[in-house]
Amino acid sequence: MLNVAIQGAGSVSSEHIRAYKNNPHAQIVAISSRTLESAQKKSEAFALNCQCFDNFEQMLEQRDDIDIVSICTPPDLHAVETIAAAKTGKHLLIEKPLAVNQEELLAMDAAIKVTNVKTVVSFVLRWNPMVLAMKQAIQKGWIGNPLLIQADYWHGPTHEHPEPFSRPRWNPLSSGAIVHGGCHAMDAARFILDNAPIEQVSGISPTCTQHPNPNYRATTVATVQFAGGAIGKISGSTEFFMPYVFNLEVFGDEGVLRNNQLYTRQLLGQTAPTIIPTVLPDSGDVAHHPFQNMIDHLVECIQTQSESHNNLATAVNTHLACFAAEESAANGSQPIDLRPIHLH
Repeated sequence: MLNVAIQGAGSVSSEHIRAYKNNPHAQIVAISSRTLESAQKKSEAFALNCQCFDNFEQMLEQRDDIDIVSICTPPDLHAVETIAAAKTGKHLLIEKPLAVNQEELLAMDAAIKVTNVKTVVSFVLRWNPMVLAMKQAIQKGWIGNPLLIQADYWHGPTHEHPEPFSRPRWNPLSSGAIVHGGCHAMDAARFILDNAPIEQVSGISPTCTQHPNPNYRATTVATVQFAGGAIGKISGSTEFFMPYVFNLEVFGDEGVLRNNQLYTRQLLGQTAPTIIPTVLPDSGDVAHHPFQNMIDHLVECIQTQSESHNNLATAVNTHLACFAAEESAANGSQPIDLRPIHLH
């Protein structure tokens, strides 16, 4: 039985807790939050028999029986918490984005490399059925050689939720929407190409944005070059007034995949795209995402002493590409070569 600690008591922590409770090999023994009250409320809401803390370091010191820590705090806290937990030998599930800048990201990567801990980054859409179906279709060669990948994450205000999509405590995350949530799109594009590294990035943002924070690029479009030759267009926005949308499209020399639609030269007589029956990533509600699959995967990696396809080392390239897109957008769309920095 693996003992689990939850760090952070916000909405996403609820999905972590549900998934751990449903895994027969894990039990939650501690919750830590900014206040003892919020940790206790979360514990009571899920009828947990666990210890509550308002100090992360204190929890790590007092509970040396913890095997896994789920980092569910705002991104500006992820680096210090990840490094502290790794130093005490805890396996880690870390919410995205991993960090708020390149320096923190590489410090986390360096800290993990000197340990034997297993890590999974919460790019939970890797377990979405549509994304998995697309990845399998590409591996089977149904669209031939992938040439262009388009991925979009658009999550702004709507009539149902008219307030701007923002987090008051995420102030250090000033770079923009492609880091904020668009990192899901960047990661999905890499995942369906077998984690192909991104080697070069350029970005552009509109100058007419009305976002209340002038330092936050609420819409950014990136062009990327993958190792192996494919190119991509990745976009993120938290300001479009529209329902949540996550697009994933791959155009190859034998056919195309547009979300759950397949059109291929290999199906003779096809006159219209074939609809693949699947579950689309068409909701921004965290409860819609397959957290159970992701946490079951982490537990299995720990039990079998195997590395995840979604570990921190893999996620470094995704985040570097996101940071580079925002940096390029702020500096005249100058291309940024990632190869001299870090590639996995």
